[in-house]
Amino acid sequence: MSPSESPLPKLSIRLHGGMHPRDCLAFAKTADEAGLQGVWFAENPFARGILAAATLCAAHTRNIHIGAGVFNPFSRHPSLMAMEIGALDEVSDGRVSLSIGAGVAGGVERMGFSYDKPLSAVRDAVAIVRGLLKGETVTYEGKVLSSKGIKLDYVARPGLPIHVAGRGDNTLAFCGEAADGWIVSNMCTPGFIAEASQIVFGAARKAGRTVLPEIVRYAPCVVRKDRAEAHLAAKLAVAEMLPGFVALSKRVATVKDALLIGTGLEESELDTAAARLKAGEDAGAVLDERHVAAYAVAGTPEDCLEQAASQKALGITDLALTFAGEMPHEEMRLLAGATR
Repeated sequence: MSPSESPLPKLSIRLHGGMHPRDCLAFAKTADEAGLQGVWFAENPFARGILAAATLCAAHTRNIHIGAGVFNPFSRHPSLMAMEIGALDEVSDGRVSLSIGAGVAGGVERMGFSYDKPLSAVRDAVAIVRGLLKGETVTYEGKVLSSKGIKLDYVARPGLPIHVAGRGDNTLAFCGEAADGWIVSNMCTPGFIAEASQIVFGAARKAGRTVLPEIVRYAPCVVRKDRAEAHLAAKLAVAEMLPGFVALSKRVATVKDALLIGTGLEESELDTAAARLKAGEDAGAVLDERHVAAYAVAGTPEDCLEQAASQKALGITDLALTFAGEMPHEEMRLLAGATR
């Protein structure tokens, strides 16, 4: 059965620069051996760059997809992105994709860059990288980034997929026009993704594209034989992120939408929960089943597959899961085993 015919999205894992590269490799090997389908990396400002870990994973796995990113065009010029991603793809024998996003505003500004035109920077980066991977000599004058007659001196894979991360309507439309997929951050609800995906798909159809972009959702995941145990562990994972995202939602309207749409939660309820968590209250007492359903994939293996299938029906093609329990390797095996 092809991925498009399956009732489930692809089931992958999410790794990040807060992890030691050898730990990333251990996770990737477990995922590969268990039959999960991908590893998606998240690179954050001033943590480890993900290329060391991604290269280890590419060299020591056989089947899983390697999603490298999310790179921002300020800390990495698109010419460097193309140089590195093409080489990583060679190591993996053609299993790599690239993800590009505007980055975290505060981190970009602390590096001395202006964050006035984040979408323009992403648009410029995608154009330059695509041209270079096609083997073209790229002269490009963008609003933020430019190139003058540059060309890779080796042959990269021209069809290497490029995904775009972001939440704003203009970014979603650009993703539909020009990207191979949309990367959806943690703490974005299925309801928000369902609405936002219509912008992506609408822009893709308007651009005359016959293959719609993939949608890759980041989410914490806990798989246990005991549903109550799984939900409690998922609440702990959500509690680590909720206060920061609630604070960000006060400055960025799309973050508020992403937190609320389809949850049955009011903004005031999220504010209260974030304040209680910051004050040190127990996540199990502060959060309820609505938070678990909105922001995590959690429960028995069968519960998790049911949730995954419901998200496939919304248009989500790949779940990039952060296994947040105390036994992540065992939980990966449990989830993968339930699909067979």
